[in-house]
Amino acid sequence: MIVAERKPVQELLAMVAPYNKILMVGCKGCVTVCNAGGKKEVAILSAALRLARRKQGNPLTVDEMTLDRQCEPEFISWLEESLNKNNYDAVISLACSIGPQYIAEAFKDLPVFPGLNTSFMGGTAQHGVWEEYCAACGNCGIHNFGGLCPVTRCAKNLFNGPCGGSENGMCEVNKDRPCIWEQIYVRMKTLGTVESLKKTRGAKDWSTSLSGGPRKIIREDLTL
Repeated sequence: MIVAERKPVQELLAMVAPYNKILMVGCKGCVTVCNAGGKKEVAILSAALRLARRKQGNPLTVDEMTLDRQCEPEFISWLEESLNKNNYDAVISLACSIGPQYIAEAFKDLPVFPGLNTSFMGGTAQHGVWEEYCAACGNCGIHNFGGLCPVTRCAKNLFNGPCGGSENGMCEVNKDRPCIWEQIYVRMKTLGTVESLKKTRGAKDWSTSLSGGPRKIIREDLTL
């Protein structure tokens, strides 16, 4: 999932300082799972902004709405009636950065602000803790490494082997993080595939990553 965290209230107050009536839009997708942008978080942040502005002597009207997803235009279209009817000055999107961009493209005359900082693609390590697992490089090769990703989970992003600086299985860059290359070796030894690490592989094609510019996937079977 995409993991994000809320921007500081003071930063958001600065964004909406010129405005008096805004719509806060949440998302029921990834950011709800990581407790950053769901219906509950929309309500909490809206209340915080109202209270802060009231203390400033400059009241702010904040209405609330949560979409099923903000990464699909059909759900963004659900905003049309509310935005057209209520004359909002601006919108704050509590979604990954795709959400505010989609809203901005759909409503060209309305200021749209991101309420979250999009952090990474990851998973739940434990309750309240999320860790990065994938860099979305577009050409997954984790089958060569026991199903683990050295590109993302190595602090030095090493793809061709360990740096040699780990100690007692822990990364030298971050002593609290296990060395992913040691985990790869132990797992592949258990699987009986460790010898395959000696195989020579060509350079990774990074053109499938963001290094090749913004990416697009077209499924012709779905576009017909």
